[in-house]
Amino acid sequence: MAYFFLRLLPPRPTFPHDGTGEEMAAMKRHVEYWHRHALAGTAIVVGPVFEGAGAFGMAVVEVEDQAAARTLADGDPIITSGFGFRFDILPMPSIILRPPAV
Repeated sequence: MAYFFLRLLPPRPTFPHDGTGEEMAAMKRHVEYWHRHALAGTAIVVGPVFEGAGAFGMAVVEVEDQAAARTLADGDPIITSGFGFRFDILPMPSIILRPPAV
């Protein structure tokens, strides 16, 4: 298995603060998609990162290879929505994880 950092870049630097109703509906489907992958164990951590006047999304995933990471990113409803979001997919050669919280 391999680890990848996925950075979701929005269509404009002020997103999500000026998100349209349609964009926010697609974001809800995006959240549901990644929640399912977190429950399945593929997504280790997922969430927004606020920066300046906007934000970007991030996920760390454990998959077979970069092609699998690309397939995961391409299946995200925010990508298939056609609103102009895109993923950068960056390999992580190793990670350090804390033990699960009890």
